[in-house]
Amino acid sequence: MKKLLILSITLFSFTISAQKINWMSLEEAVEAQKTNPKKIFIDAYTLWCGPCKMLDKNTFNNKDVASFINENYYAVKFNAEGNESINFKGNTFTNPNYDASKGNGRNSSHQLSQYFSIRAYPTLVFLDEEANLIAPLPGYKTPKQLELYLKLFKSDDYKNITEKGDWEKYQTDFTYEFKE
Repeated sequence: MKKLLILSITLFSFTISAQKINWMSLEEAVEAQKTNPKKIFIDAYTLWCGPCKMLDKNTFNNKDVASFINENYYAVKFNAEGNESINFKGNTFTNPNYDASKGNGRNSSHQLSQYFSIRAYPTLVFLDEEANLIAPLPGYKTPKQLELYLKLFKSDDYKNITEKGDWEKYQTDFTYEFKE
């Protein structure tokens, strides 16, 4: 009976941990692309942003979302008002106007935020297998709303959308599979 309890706890722990997104730094993601090309998914957030916290709680903790991202993307968490130095595409991006006295309050925008045209929080940034920008996607997304974009960019179907009607048809024809 004791062995069964231990086994059950172990399996439960593994199931819970298997549903978490494997976050890494942008530098780690770009390095990983060299040996195993995948697109990069960036969660650009801030410490004070309510919708960013909802995205973490409601969307990124969804097992379907986590599983799909882990399998098909390198996932990066990026504090868009943070103070870290990030090396990307031969440039070093910093936040020269960062004010540590502001704590968890609003701060200046990181240079990498400007590079990716991030103007709202959260913004989900998609990069191709060579770390080139595909698109920034601003705003909170539910698991089903995010599924549409995760699969659009993963499959490269976005390359076939050249007119408004193409986007409307893609959305109409899309089959949702993620559970809320």
